[in-house]
Amino acid sequence: MKKEQAEILGFVPQKEIVYNKLLPYAEKLDRESNDILAQIKGNLGRAVQLRELWPGVLLWTRKLSTYLRLYGRKFSKEDHVLFIKLLYELVTIPKLDVSMMQSFARLLINLLKKKELLSQDDLELPWRPLYDLYESILYSKTEHLEQHHKGFKLWFDELMDLWVSVQNLPAWEGNLVNLFARLANDNIGYVNWDPYIPKIFTRILRSFNLPVGTSQMVIPRYLTNSYDIGHVVLWISSMLGGPQNQVQKQLNGLFSSIASFYHPSNNGRWLMKLMKLLQRLPASVVRRLHRERYKKPCWITPVPASHRLTDQDVTDFVESMKQPVLMAMFSKTGSMDAAQALQNLALMRPELVIPPVLEKTYPAMETLTEPHQLTATLSCMIGMARSLLSGGRHYPEGPAHVLPLLMRALPGVDPNDFSKCMITFQFIATFTTLVPLVDCSSALHEKNDLTEMERELCSASAEFEDFVLQFMDRCFALIDSSTLEQTREETETEKMTHLESLVELGLSSTFSTILTQCSMEIFKVALEKVFNFATTNIFETRVAGRMVADMCRAAAKCHPAESLRLFVPHCCNAITHLTANEDVSNEEELDKELLWNLQLLSEVTRVDGEKLLPYRTQLVQTLQLTLRLRCKQGYTLACNLLHHILRSTALTYPTDYCSVPGGFNRPLQEYLPIKDWGRPGDLWNLEIQWHVPSTEETAFVFYVLDLLLQPELQRLQKYAQGEQEMSRDDVLQSLCIVQHCLLGAGSMLPPLDGPTITGLVPSMVSLEETKLYIGVDYDKSRENYREAICKVMRQLLHYILEHSEDDTKSLFAIIKIISDLMHFRGSHKHEFDSRWKSFTLVKKSIENRLHGKKQHIRALLIDRVLLQHELRKLLVEGCEYKTVHQDLLRDLLRLSTSTYSQVRSKAQNVLFTALGTYNFCCRDITPRVLELLEPTRTDVTQQQFKGALYCLLGNHGGVCLANLHDWECIAQTWPAIVRSGLSSAMSLEKPSIVRLFDDLADKVHRQYETIGIDFTVSSVACFLIFVHKLWYNVELEQGLALQQDKNKEAVQPWKFEHIAIGFLSLLLRDDYPLPAPAVLFFVQSLNHDALVVRKMAIAAMAGILKQLKRPRKKIPVSPCDISGVTEPEGLVAGDRPGNDWLQYHGDSLPSTQQDWDNFCFVEKTHWGYYCWPKKLMVYAPAAEQPKDLSAENMNERERVIYDHFTEPMFIKQLIEFLSLEDRKGKDKFNPRRFCLFKGLFRNYSDAFLPVLKPHMERLANDSHESTQRCVAEIIAGLVRGSKHWSFSKVEALWKFLIPLMRRALSNITVETYADWGTCVATACESRDPRKLHWLLEMLMECPLSGEGGSFVDACHLYVLQGGLAQQEWRVPELLHRLLSYLEPKLTQVYKNVRERIGSVLTYIFMIDVSLPYTQPTKSPHIAEFTERILSQLKPLLEGDEEIQNHVVEENGVGEQDERTQAIRLLKTVLKWLMASAGRSFSTAVPQQLQLLPLLFKIAPVENDDSYDELKRDAKTCLSLMSQGLLYPEQIPMVLKVLHEIAGSSSWHARFSVLTYLQIMVFYNLFTILSNEQAVQDVRALVIRLLEDEQLEVREMAATTLSGFLQCNFLAMDASMQTHFEALCKTKLPKKRKRGSVVDTIPSVDLVRRHAGVLGLSACILSSPYDVPTWMPQLLMDLSAHLNDTQPIEMTVKKTLSNFRRTHHDNWLEHKQQFTDDQLVVLTDLLVSPCYYA
Repeated sequence: MKKEQAEILGFVPQKEIVYNKLLPYAEKLDRESNDILAQIKGNLGRAVQLRELWPGVLLWTRKLSTYLRLYGRKFSKEDHVLFIKLLYELVTIPKLDVSMMQSFARLLINLLKKKELLSQDDLELPWRPLYDLYESILYSKTEHLEQHHKGFKLWFDELMDLWVSVQNLPAWEGNLVNLFARLANDNIGYVNWDPYIPKIFTRILRSFNLPVGTSQMVIPRYLTNSYDIGHVVLWISSMLGGPQNQVQKQLNGLFSSIASFYHPSNNGRWLMKLMKLLQRLPASVVRRLHRERYKKPCWITPVPASHRLTDQDVTDFVESMKQPVLMAMFSKTGSMDAAQALQNLALMRPELVIPPVLEKTYPAMETLTEPHQLTATLSCMIGMARSLLSGGRHYPEGPAHVLPLLMRALPGVDPNDFSKCMITFQFIATFTTLVPLVDCSSALHEKNDLTEMERELCSASAEFEDFVLQFMDRCFALIDSSTLEQTREETETEKMTHLESLVELGLSSTFSTILTQCSMEIFKVALEKVFNFATTNIFETRVAGRMVADMCRAAAKCHPAESLRLFVPHCCNAITHLTANEDVSNEEELDKELLWNLQLLSEVTRVDGEKLLPYRTQLVQTLQLTLRLRCKQGYTLACNLLHHILRSTALTYPTDYCSVPGGFNRPLQEYLPIKDWGRPGDLWNLEIQWHVPSTEETAFVFYVLDLLLQPELQRLQKYAQGEQEMSRDDVLQSLCIVQHCLLGAGSMLPPLDGPTITGLVPSMVSLEETKLYIGVDYDKSRENYREAICKVMRQLLHYILEHSEDDTKSLFAIIKIISDLMHFRGSHKHEFDSRWKSFTLVKKSIENRLHGKKQHIRALLIDRVLLQHELRKLLVEGCEYKTVHQDLLRDLLRLSTSTYSQVRSKAQNVLFTALGTYNFCCRDITPRVLELLEPTRTDVTQQQFKGALYCLLGNHGGVCLANLHDWECIAQTWPAIVRSGLSSAMSLEKPSIVRLFDDLADKVHRQYETIGIDFTVSSVACFLIFVHKLWYNVELEQGLALQQDKNKEAVQPWKFEHIAIGFLSLLLRDDYPLPAPAVLFFVQSLNHDALVVRKMAIAAMAGILKQLKRPRKKIPVSPCDISGVTEPEGLVAGDRPGNDWLQYHGDSLPSTQQDWDNFCFVEKTHWGYYCWPKKLMVYAPAAEQPKDLSAENMNERERVIYDHFTEPMFIKQLIEFLSLEDRKGKDKFNPRRFCLFKGLFRNYSDAFLPVLKPHMERLANDSHESTQRCVAEIIAGLVRGSKHWSFSKVEALWKFLIPLMRRALSNITVETYADWGTCVATACESRDPRKLHWLLEMLMECPLSGEGGSFVDACHLYVLQGGLAQQEWRVPELLHRLLSYLEPKLTQVYKNVRERIGSVLTYIFMIDVSLPYTQPTKSPHIAEFTERILSQLKPLLEGDEEIQNHVVEENGVGEQDERTQAIRLLKTVLKWLMASAGRSFSTAVPQQLQLLPLLFKIAPVENDDSYDELKRDAKTCLSLMSQGLLYPEQIPMVLKVLHEIAGSSSWHARFSVLTYLQIMVFYNLFTILSNEQAVQDVRALVIRLLEDEQLEVREMAATTLSGFLQCNFLAMDASMQTHFEALCKTKLPKKRKRGSVVDTIPSVDLVRRHAGVLGLSACILSSPYDVPTWMPQLLMDLSAHLNDTQPIEMTVKKTLSNFRRTHHDNWLEHKQQFTDDQLVVLTDLLVSPCYYA
């Protein structure tokens, strides 16, 4: 086979689509593919040489991707490499059109896909061009990377250390995780992850954001920046295995700590993440196993033997996932995730996963009350079907469950529960596809070599017949209950509802699967049964009839000869008999029996055509009797019969889908079907039985067409020529017959042919179409009916449009027929698409991902081959555009612009499909559409106008004429759209038309991608002409619109100016400046009356100014020369002598011309902190830079702008518009306006200042929100635009700005402070701080002067913070000054100032980070600051009294005492702690620990909102601090502090220690677990607090202990158990007599006894969903204390009721763990006596 093929092809193909070899005409394909490949190679090569990207290269690369879809990679290795190199070159062409690049890139990805086909020696691509491309697309102007010395060792340590040291989840952390996951996956076994594993898992657990503890706040940042589950899963699955397999231990921990979150009673926003983890992790491990054990080797790093997953590793993995998956089966989010997880787990270890699911499935099938359980368990079983059946050595008892499952599933076919019904159908279909339904019980006597298991299966298989018959009874019951009469009233619709059609589909496909898999004996019984059911009843044809007919069709398809023998004679006789009376053919309503027989006959004939031939005379006779019936329902059914008879004989299709080739009709001695249970199809021996039309069948098809189609065409033709009258119903009936003939015999009729239309597109390469052979040899001697139909349809169409345009039904039929004439060759695109979709779904649900190698079941493989055949029939893109097509398209266009909207929309859909099919036909059609929009035409109706607009708009995925990638088309359409505003048919009173224009403009804006100009030089000229043309139309527009304005009040006259300015702004491009008239238009539009137009003009002007920007000269400098310090070896980041010169030093600021010129300004804030760029480029000194623009040397565009902006009236108007309010209260600082001003001042330096100054002063004095915003936008633009001004100009600028800003900032209000903050932040962004020293010093003056009251102070701080935060590490001096200035003010009384100070402090300490390789910062340090604060907080730490917030918020006269001062200070410090959580990179844990005792002292215990601010803040701080990520070395410190506080005298503090501990341990779980000593300390602490004298603390300790046990942080071991049991036995002192006073304080003994009981209770409650072995004994111990004194009795009761609540659901399973005696005691305890009282 291989050899012969290589001879024909002349090469060994890389990897072709194997399904092609199974097609009935396979032998022709090698020659065909060779021809096409030669065409592609020749033309593509030629087009590239001629540099003709469009249309040549584009067309032929498309043909290459089609070739890949048809034949796979059927070319030699050399060609493969050449194609890849060619496309790589194409993708990296500089300035390539984006859409072209996408289509080339898709093809390139496709060619590179199969990694095993090319080795590293075959192909090496340079990475540089791609990197440059990436840079240019992201428009980044950053420095370039240098190449690493090969490999990850270089960056791994640096990035890993960085990741481990970041504590607060910045936005980029997810990217690092992605990087590590890919590294782990590509280099399994080469990276040693062990030291990092606890840290990795702690972070993964944190990123789920699970709620822990009682009242927890989540930092919002954690929600948005958490990791992508896909990356986490890949990382975990790649680290599994290895000698210690440490990851598995942590994974067990991870799942046991989150297991209870999977229980169906829990729900929350975190659930989706956990479910995704569950669903993807097994799939990822299966993928890895496949790669290690089954995949063909390729150039990707192989996994070393030491790190491959061993069988034990796999078992451990499956064990760890089993528990959570079984819980998740019944989750609120549905069972799909669990089902996919189980499918993959069952592939690896069926014996571990399937039994527990079966245990849940059997009871679920019995229960009637919980249908949810049934659907969940069945959907899980469907995924595991193949694993269950193939059994294998690990799980041999699997197949024995098939029959019991099938039999018990039957009651699920339930007419009253739709979802149950569907899942049952799916379940039965899945299992029967995999199992031959053959009774093998007789083999027990005949064969003696059967294993025990096989004997069991043989005897069980006797039940199959029973199963099939019972299934049919169930289906009949379902059908009976869904007849039309039963389900709805007469008045309602007669169609099937959506649900009914789904049930119909489920029923027919399941029944057909069952019959396909039956032995002949069972089939005959079933056939008899269904035949009797169908012929003894009469069904209505809409719902029940369809279902019964479907069942009969299924039977006929499986064994046509046997079935037709029963059905055809019966139906034909009945029909002949019922139509014997003459009057029948004219009746409007036909007899039900006649209709039912017709329907039945039309369905059973959808079978293998050659089996129909014996009945041809009867069938043709029936057709002649029924096609001309008067009743519509009758003749529609007859047309269906005609369609199906033709289709069955004319098409090519497979005829058997049985799971074993050759069927099951062989004697049991030589073939035992049970050996084939679950067997996959063998791709190389599929033995497909094809139906290929024989000569006899072809003759029959044409006989039917001559007999039935010819007369109809003649009648219609006579009618169209006006020679014969026909009623509308008659026309429709004839059209119906024509349409069904075309649908039936379409595959036999050659496509429309004729002369090609040339000259639409100039090209130097051949643009011919590729013909594919689809298994039909057309008979050229016959008349082509396709052309005959085409001719008659066009005549008829024109006649109807002229004489009876309101006959819409006939028009609908004609539109359908035209569509089929053009495209139909035996199958429809939408059917193909949905079949392809369902094929992939079925494949996914029962494929074997572990072994791969296409081990699908036979029916699925056959289906795939058929799909390949259909694909060949449907590939019609790139057809030549012929005159026939032109005529049809013009007819469609006429229909698309006709009077009735439904006709229009149907015709438009067909038109859009056709436009995408024929090459370049859009160029021919577009002008005809645009004619209808011409303002000069007066004969256009509104309907035509709307139709034309819809044609331009296009449909959801098709061609959009308004936006073709083709200058010539755009040059026609855009001006026409704008001009159409003057058309007489245009009326903006109709909302539908207004909406159409909006959609058009919107679609153009969304889809328009800049079209490349540089294909050829001529198109640049074309582009310019085009812009002028568009431009000219807009001018005309405005002139005419003004005149019209005077005549009538125009509605929205700016609508079209808006569209026009929108289109023009799309033409702004970075490689070609706009012509001057367009610039003028935009400048004038800045002062247009309509706001939308102004907004667009502002954005466009900012872009134009960017186009006109003058390049500045840059020179390289060496940082060492400037600093005089040589850079140290290795990585040293942070503040160091080498980058000191970049920082702000108050004593050496550039304040004279000379300093300014000598300074080396570095604008980028991030340069120099971590390391220097390879080449540090800075701007050359001013003398070498281009001079400022003067009026003489401006070009025309610059001149236009200059003239307008120096014109006072223009500016006055502009500022008025800019200071208007847009939406009250919603407006914000507008970056686009800022860009406009920045551009003006950057390009023209200070030319426009004189005109603007008076306006700015006026605006600054006015405290209104919109005026302040306007001046802030101008100032930000000024400061950023003055980057390259000379010193004198800059100095003058600040002299003007400083007083102005002072004034404005003193008028600051609630509405404007955010805008000023943005203004200053924008001005300082990416600027050297030493250039801005005027601004910074002004802001530093006195933010807290207190002059304007507390609010103004807070605002000033906000504005200052905006500026300093942008400067990050370069202004340590200012930060120190600010801190020393703020410190005395920390005791500020006002809340808003406190919050602001807290936020500013966060920024002051932002740079104090502990990152790897980083020097201590020169900016302020938290440690020193904390020390100073603590000394002031001393008075609060010393006393024992409770700290009350009794500070009166007023500035009292005289000094307040230390204590009050301290409380105020504390309030500010709390605000700072809250603000810095989640903002800074690392948390200052040691410093926070010093404050902990104080916080514990204040924080309240109860959840009560009435507490004052101080207490609430303290509580929030504790919650946030406890969630913090701890470094391993910090854990002992924290525990030490907690131990100390646990000894404190305040029980509130002791209580809070426990809540803090819960969250801290969970959020740092694996890090703490990796430190044995820490775990012991935590355990000791909790057990110590169990014996606390305060009841609340004891109970909290018990809750905490229970939580730790539940997430497996602590283990329930013997020592713990004995400890608690001993405590329980503490003797209580005797009660004293009633008379004396009872002590209130509990005795030590009672506390100890209670501690023991609480300990036991914690252990019991730590397993809410299962019963471990130690549980029964503990419950018994506990029950002994039921009558102890309070509080013990209370605890015992609570525990028991909780136990009952959580174990109630699965009590049947859990019962097994107890002995009978224990159960007796338990039942007494749990059933409380008061029920019977």
